[in-house]
Amino acid sequence: MASSIQARKTRRRQWAGAGSAQRRELANRAYTGGDALVATLLDHGVDTAFGVPGESYLAVLEALRAAQERLRFVITRHESGATFAACAYARLARKPGVAFVTRGPGATNGSIGIHTARQDSVPLVLFIGQVPSDQRGRESFQEIDYHRMLGPMTKAVFEPHTPHEVAAAAAEAFAIAVDGRPGPVAVALPEDVTEGETHEAPAPQPRARRAVLPAPDDIRAIAERIAQAERPVAVAGEMVGFEGANEALAAFAEAYGVGVLSSFRQQGVVPCAPPAYLGTLGLALPPYQEDLLAEADLLLALGTRLDLATTVDDRVIHEARFVVHVYPDADALAAAGAGLQVCADVGPLLDGLVAAAPEAPPAPRSAWRAAQRAAFDGFRHESAGPALGTVDLASVVQTLAERVPQDATIVNDAGNFSTWLLRHFPYEHPLSQAAPSVGAMGYGVPGAIGAQLARPGKRIVALAGDGGFGMTGQELITAVGNRLPIVVLVCDNGIYGTIAMHQYNRYGADATYGVALHSPDFAAAARAWGADAWTVETTEAFAPALEGALAAEGPALIHLKTDMRDLAASGAKMQ
Repeated sequence: MASSIQARKTRRRQWAGAGSAQRRELANRAYTGGDALVATLLDHGVDTAFGVPGESYLAVLEALRAAQERLRFVITRHESGATFAACAYARLARKPGVAFVTRGPGATNGSIGIHTARQDSVPLVLFIGQVPSDQRGRESFQEIDYHRMLGPMTKAVFEPHTPHEVAAAAAEAFAIAVDGRPGPVAVALPEDVTEGETHEAPAPQPRARRAVLPAPDDIRAIAERIAQAERPVAVAGEMVGFEGANEALAAFAEAYGVGVLSSFRQQGVVPCAPPAYLGTLGLALPPYQEDLLAEADLLLALGTRLDLATTVDDRVIHEARFVVHVYPDADALAAAGAGLQVCADVGPLLDGLVAAAPEAPPAPRSAWRAAQRAAFDGFRHESAGPALGTVDLASVVQTLAERVPQDATIVNDAGNFSTWLLRHFPYEHPLSQAAPSVGAMGYGVPGAIGAQLARPGKRIVALAGDGGFGMTGQELITAVGNRLPIVVLVCDNGIYGTIAMHQYNRYGADATYGVALHSPDFAAAARAWGADAWTVETTEAFAPALEGALAAEGPALIHLKTDMRDLAASGAKMQ
């Protein structure tokens, strides 16, 4: 270790004192830990990564430069933009997203993406520059113990101690990120470890995700439960999409006559059009879902961890007559506490259930599902009443649904504006939605960048509030620089609307405090950054603005001026 540290210091002195010709000669260098890392990424099929550069991983940047024809390194304006983009990329590409940040402030800025990937069950590998090994444990400049900082939010944290260990650490990080329940893994890279010399050995071979297969007895037990139920309903979640089990879920729903609800921000697990789909759960239950869940005599949780947003703080579970929970993570199963817990991947279990299905579902069950579907259709198509402002978000979402291609992806930030999407937008394919289940503000624009790179050639539309856009909207500059034709809708009501709604509901009309925002001219800002932009102040002006945005060759933004009194798609108003 001492020799590698000394070699690093020697190279720095040589470089600092060298002329241009000498520097070119020095650039013809030995194979480093940084080279080994990038070789491992390439061997694991990584062709896109996001990040903010830092002096703590210069050797990695040099290796990325050498590999730029095979691996695109997208430089964002903030580390949260990098990790949010990697989260959305991972969700839609169905493989680990990759991000790079520098030590200390870079890692803390990027940690919001780690938290998002954790609660969204998204595979993410975050590489963090670290202080040199001889400076560890001294509260060195920008030093953090990443095991202690990120351990609770990740599946694992690695820190190789020698250049020879870098490839193995990276390969293990990729394997763990997708194993069982997907999630984030962090790899801290001491500066001397990435700069130190190592042998140019083949990188460890990618390890396929281990299938978590259900026992035949589990399949039989679930089939028996369904046979005994008159009004079963399923809640399908993130593992359905990650495993690509969407067709298996649709086949199961039809074989057994089961209605399907998607878990929070997992719309698209079953297309909206088929009769099996009954809507999405999340944060509050509309009246038709209150009735549906009160009547259901079996709740099948399939590939969802049954998070508290989906279950409305466990209410859905506690009020259900019986819950079957299928998920490939024992901790998530224990936390939900279902009556029948099956630790398994959802895809093979659904295949087993379809193979054991009766010739046709019972007619009363199919009739009950049809009635629930009619109730859902009524809820989805009904207006909750006229908007108080001059821009009606229900009409905006309806126009968006009519004008964007059916294979588009809608990315949304956190905020009350998203309730109109939740209620009215028809998600028709498995990759139609990317949104943070964790409710992290700032996801929208960087998420759209990750989505566009995961789905090149497809239409990507992002919706954000003025609050969330104010946090990461500058990533529109990244989209301009990379010529990514995303469309961004900023719903600007001049307030942190979700918090204002809670204050209003709890304390009254005069209690909104600390939530007002002074919004700039977002369209002017977008134009200054190089994007096309429109300002919309009436509902009627939205359709032509959208047509212009969809026709733009590069990024485009629409600044929607909404009214803070229109609180949510439920019809809640601030009078």
